[in-house]
Amino acid sequence: MVREASMKESDFSPATADDRQRYLIRPREAVPITVLVEGSNSHLVRGSNVMLSFLTMKAGSVFELHSHPEEQIMVVLEGFCDEIIEDKIYRVGPGDVLRLPPNVRHGAFLREVDCRTIDVFSPSRTDYAAKFSNQNPGVTMRFP
Repeated sequence: MVREASMKESDFSPATADDRQRYLIRPREAVPITVLVEGSNSHLVRGSNVMLSFLTMKAGSVFELHSHPEEQIMVVLEGFCDEIIEDKIYRVGPGDVLRLPPNVRHGAFLREVDCRTIDVFSPSRTDYAAKFSNQNPGVTMRFP
């Protein structure tokens, strides 16, 4: 049985265009691409304590082994890749979610198809914010 809601839609007004600018964005349309490494292009969005990377890793490319102090959650949307985590290979595809704790070495081999993911970093990655600023002069990264 569904419980009756105490809030009523009539108590609220529709959001204006200015309201939408404050809270909503379509990253693949409104955010310019930032090249993270060769073959890996991202639309980066950040909040006060988190960064999202709407990432496309190109077929045949390599995301070299690296580590960073931020925790990372990766959600695979399309395609697949062979993710390297602490010297083991994991084939990951649509629907898989990976958790990479801070400072864990990882990377990826992209095979015959592109792989699209959403990466979530906490706290926000300052190195990616710097890449965004360097590659997109005059553009402000959303959200402040």
